[in-house]
Amino acid sequence: MSLQACADLVARSGREGFAAIMAAPVEARKILFPVQAFALEVARAPWASEEPMIAQMRLQFWRDVLEEAEAGKARAHEVAAPLAEAVKAGVPVAPLMACVDAREWDVGREPFADEAAFWNYLDATGGGLVWAAAAALGAGTEAEEGLRHWGRGAALARYFQAVPELESRGRYPLVDGRPEAVKALAEQGLAEMTSGAQWRGKLGSEASAPMLTGAMAPVLMRKAISAPGRVAAGALGMSEFRRRFRLMRMAATPEWRM
Repeated sequence: MSLQACADLVARSGREGFAAIMAAPVEARKILFPVQAFALEVARAPWASEEPMIAQMRLQFWRDVLEEAEAGKARAHEVAAPLAEAVKAGVPVAPLMACVDAREWDVGREPFADEAAFWNYLDATGGGLVWAAAAALGAGTEAEEGLRHWGRGAALARYFQAVPELESRGRYPLVDGRPEAVKALAEQGLAEMTSGAQWRGKLGSEASAPMLTGAMAPVLMRKAISAPGRVAAGALGMSEFRRRFRLMRMAATPEWRM
């Protein structure tokens, strides 16, 4: 039940997230890997079965894990145990619990009630996680709003990439899927990240490390703005070379610009 198990899980989920955490300071990885592994496990829970009750049970498992971690207890589980250590080290439980609650939407097949509900979902599944990790790494409460802005924008970029698969599974991923509406969403997402980017230079390398997981998002957002049809077509991506170069540049430059 080690940090390595969390790192392995993140690595299996995709190179981008793993590379972003490996670009962070070594000490920051002790927080970032458990939080990211938790996020991945919670994201998968609603898709583990076609039976809603089983999906609900899996989400409840993570609620129980968080409650126990907050009480100073740790389950013998490859992610739950390191996550409990991260909570002990300062990761606030409330944003993690909000992430679990937000994944209830993935269990059902109803569309988002409105755009506000959609952004609340992105905040809980993205913005809150960036803030939670940063808080444990030394970020003060004055940075919370900006870090949540950054995380929401990054979550939107990832969500855009998932739209084709969500549709193939019978979901209604966007409140309005017309190209002009997608463009407006991408513009708002880019504005959110622009608002949060200032904290990259104000926080130390450890406290700002959670922002590395959104390094590619501004580029993807600009692509969606220039050609909104890329989202529905599943054509929102970047070359491996450009991803590596951008991540290296962001990790090495405190005053990084989007």
